[in-house]
Amino acid sequence: MTFGRNAQIASAFGALAALVLAAEPSLAATPVPNKGDTAFVMSSTVLVLLMTIPGLALFYGGLVRTKNMLSVLMQVMSIVCLVSIIWVIYGYSMAFTNGGSLNNWVGGFSKIFLSGVTAESVVGTFSNGVVIPEYVFICFQMTFACITPALIVGAFAERIKFSALMLFVALWVTFVYFPIAHMVWYWAGPDAVGDAAKAVAAATGDAKKTAEAALEAVTLDAGQIFQWGAIDFAGGTVVHINAGIAGLVGALMIGRRVGYGREAMPPHSLTMTMIGAALLWVGWFGFNAGSNLEANGTAALAMINTFVATAAAGLSWMLIEWAAKGKPSLLGLASGVVAGLVAVTPASGFAGPMGSIVLGLVAGVVCFVFVTSVKNALGYDDSLDVFGVHAIGGILGAIGTGILASPDFGGTGILDYASKPGEAVVAAYDVMTQVINQSKAVGLTILWSGIGSAILYAVVNVVVGLRPVEEKEREGLDVTSHGERAYNY
Repeated sequence: MTFGRNAQIASAFGALAALVLAAEPSLAATPVPNKGDTAFVMSSTVLVLLMTIPGLALFYGGLVRTKNMLSVLMQVMSIVCLVSIIWVIYGYSMAFTNGGSLNNWVGGFSKIFLSGVTAESVVGTFSNGVVIPEYVFICFQMTFACITPALIVGAFAERIKFSALMLFVALWVTFVYFPIAHMVWYWAGPDAVGDAAKAVAAATGDAKKTAEAALEAVTLDAGQIFQWGAIDFAGGTVVHINAGIAGLVGALMIGRRVGYGREAMPPHSLTMTMIGAALLWVGWFGFNAGSNLEANGTAALAMINTFVATAAAGLSWMLIEWAAKGKPSLLGLASGVVAGLVAVTPASGFAGPMGSIVLGLVAGVVCFVFVTSVKNALGYDDSLDVFGVHAIGGILGAIGTGILASPDFGGTGILDYASKPGEAVVAAYDVMTQVINQSKAVGLTILWSGIGSAILYAVVNVVVGLRPVEEKEREGLDVTSHGERAYNY
């Protein structure tokens, strides 16, 4: 999802521009954003914000005890405010510009404070010659940057200092989220690849060698995971595995809640949790379909996959819980719905609807096992099951995408922008190769997020301390951290 081009690449094949334009005069025209695509991504951006506030806030808030309801709402909304400002100051630049010698891992600062971005600036989509306003893309990606650290909150809910959380989030998005977003989604864009490929096709002799080198340089103008060939349509690695692993590390380093395993800690309002889960599902259409950046058939594919995978996961969780515990619960159904949304995210624009149903059915069962049996066996206190749902669902979805994207299983395959310059055609697809690529992406995300998060938690603990004293935790964070109560009777 990216679209920067650096000066070195431009100069590498700039000498061939006149030759290409002579053969294709239409290339000289600057693409103009389509109003329908622009409106579609703007609407999707609002839907993703809806996922976080109030969707995620209510989903998490309903799951904690009454004395901590307001603290969770406060944490989620504060994260949105904090990350929005960080994003426009330097986050967007770190994620979606060329990082020079570090470009495989992170972007640079050429667009710090949104330098050079105007109302006329555009970025490419996934089709040759199709663009949207850059401000729209910045806002859309901002909502992803906001929701990802907000997801982490659920892993150590009810037992973290507010100051520690704010400091951790500022550091985490800087050193973990922005680099992973760059590694997965940054590339030169379809037009840069298409133009370089056209230059190769039009050149002869020594000029052809120069053009081929320029094409290779354009292809390598991408993050490391993108260069590996891994695909992630809407954030299985960037958002869910990333947040889930950071959440698990946080839960382990902060420790269990006071009374965990000895005192009952039921959700205080499953009604609010259901409202939050429903808002997440509604907003997720912006998350998945909007990631196509165009209002076309692929966006429609992502939309139907977001329907059916989610429904399948909700049903499969409900049924296995019914069989295991004797009764189906609303909490289980809502958890299954979220697990399905997580699992289908990386596959949403690549898998076919029937493949997405299978993915959802598997995700519901696997995440149920991790949230119940595995969690109980290992004894860690992941308060709201961020690891069991987001990390495990994200891993399942990311690797499953390598299988389900295959045209042999009803998927779309992966587009090739170079073999027929100026057109996007489906490349030859090898399932095993793609699964290996997906697994490498998952492994790097786990290591980067796990190690990076552990270091940052340790730094925060030294600076401000991670956890409130036991008396404050017992009284509840609503009063002790914010001087308010969620409910006054």
